[in-house]
Amino acid sequence: MPTLAHAESTLHRPQPSDRLRRALTKNAGDAARGSIWPGVVLCGGVAAGAFALRQAPGVSMFSPMILAIVIGAAFHNIVGTPARARAGVQFSLRRILRLAIVLLGLQLTAAQVAEVGAGGVAVIAATLAATFLFTTFLGRLLGVERGLCELIAAGTSICGASAVMAANTVTRAPDEDVAYAVACVTVFGTIAMLAYPLLPGLLHLGPRAYGLWAGASIHEIAQVVAAAFQDGKEAGEFGAVAKLTRVMMLAPVVVALGLAAAARARRSGLERGRARAPVPWFAFGFLALVAANSLIAIPAEARSAAAGATSFLLSMALAAMGLETDVARLRAKGLRPFVLGFSAFLFIAAFSLALVKMTA
Repeated sequence: MPTLAHAESTLHRPQPSDRLRRALTKNAGDAARGSIWPGVVLCGGVAAGAFALRQAPGVSMFSPMILAIVIGAAFHNIVGTPARARAGVQFSLRRILRLAIVLLGLQLTAAQVAEVGAGGVAVIAATLAATFLFTTFLGRLLGVERGLCELIAAGTSICGASAVMAANTVTRAPDEDVAYAVACVTVFGTIAMLAYPLLPGLLHLGPRAYGLWAGASIHEIAQVVAAAFQDGKEAGEFGAVAKLTRVMMLAPVVVALGLAAAARARRSGLERGRARAPVPWFAFGFLALVAANSLIAIPAEARSAAAGATSFLLSMALAAMGLETDVARLRAKGLRPFVLGFSAFLFIAAFSLALVKMTA
């Protein structure tokens, strides 16, 4: 006759159906994690779609990166991102993003920075620092989460969506925060791109002064080029160089954010392993390519091809972000982060204009 202990043992012993269900679940998880190619192909397809859509009338003002995150988010929230694509989506969001940021270094040389001059570099650096500090301070007053606040600050003060994605490698905010920050810098950067060309005459700005203002304050590189060239070739070229000089400051900002995150972790009493600063090796790779581009005569065709590849890879990373963005969770963030992004936009425009006027 079975004992009570035997009955309990039988009751808790995994039944065949339980073992089968666990095995199937494990196999499904392994399959989802197994290959990166379905997700990489999906991200590449979304990026290609963004480049194609940009050829449509009225859409060319938006960068393919912005279109990629919109298409990706629409696909995720209407169709749904397949489970087997998640490994590749994560790969695009991390590894491909870092490679793209490294390749950004081929768009800048030390000679270009020298063209801006010490005064121009000082205006750009001061604007970046003041905007970042203002945004993070105001974010605390508004009650915006630290991670989202830092992403909006990085995107506004440095280079839009690229800076948001780079900063998140050390900030490690939720995907919805990244998408919200990208939305903020896209909306307000587009407003700046449309409004700035109306103002040089009203503000009595010469071509170089206007180009410096645009390069020091408008969010995305494409938006700067579109706005600055409206005032002529000289303003356009100077604005592009000023913007690329601002992009170069991405690396030290990301390193500083990583050190700040590690310091907060130590103060919170986290174990030593988690309190170490993330090492943004891609930031050093970016600086290494800036140095290489300054010292080696790279053919214009090669640099042009690298610029195209960089844009496509960044669009893939933004597509991956869209493919992980839940619109319902995005709406739950409310209006406070949007108010923060708007305030940061007004601040960087006014502060940089004051500095340009002072140094003109």
